[in-house]
Amino acid sequence: MIIITGVTGHVGRALAARLVAEGQAVRGLTRDPARVELPAGVEPVRADFPRSGGPAELEQLFAGATKLFLNLAGVGNATEDVLAAAERAGVRRVVMLSSGAILDEDAEQQSAIAAWHLAAERAVRATAAEWVMLRPNAFATNSLHYAPQIRAGDLVRAPHGDAVMAPIHEDDIAAVAACALLDDGHHGRVYRLTGPAAITTAEQVEAIGAALGRSLRFTEITAREAAAELYADMPQGIVEAMLGAFAASVGTRPEITTTVRDVTGVPARTFGQWAADHVADFR
Repeated sequence: MIIITGVTGHVGRALAARLVAEGQAVRGLTRDPARVELPAGVEPVRADFPRSGGPAELEQLFAGATKLFLNLAGVGNATEDVLAAAERAGVRRVVMLSSGAILDEDAEQQSAIAAWHLAAERAVRATAAEWVMLRPNAFATNSLHYAPQIRAGDLVRAPHGDAVMAPIHEDDIAAVAACALLDDGHHGRVYRLTGPAAITTAEQVEAIGAALGRSLRFTEITAREAAAELYADMPQGIVEAMLGAFAASVGTRPEITTTVRDVTGVPARTFGQWAADHVADFR
């Protein structure tokens, strides 16, 4: 049995589908199983961290499981309690969705995103018999924040049009996670994950337009405007760190790795391919 936290997220859902296709028993932890649609074959179980009860109740969530995909978005601030319960229940392998924002594990100063993930990484290393860290940089799914504007018209307002990144398809992250969960030989590895090519924010909008068969226009707005218009539903510290990373990437060359291909044998998909896969999300 494999447990997935954050199973309703983009990576969690893609991973669940891959594991079920491989014939694996999968349990997805979610706040409200009755309101979510998961891939057929996934066992949905209610888990509202950190309000999921005491140690015994937490441990029951992991009964029969030996492997865990840990997405912090699915556990909030209950990471240590979740890991302890998983260990008591017999979970030995933990694959954690971390962050490429972690550049130096020993540095005292970290961004809010890096610090949050680094603390969880340390808890995983201290608890799990086997562990693998996945550190993706920019997610292609961040561009879904533009969807309401694109549905309403042809103008996309966003910050830092010249910011350069190599966004990764969520299913490519899931593919690496599936290998790390199912195959031996990954223990102790830290995988930095990126897409295969550099692309600016403005070029991402152009690629989405091409996938839709439309000509989209990009106009730059300030970080303050973006925080209010695009990312108002996200924690302020995370938004500030993300916008800071966008600003810092202007005029730079992004990190590009071959990890997806090296681990899975299949090259990472381009942003254009991601856009084609998500046409329905922008209509």
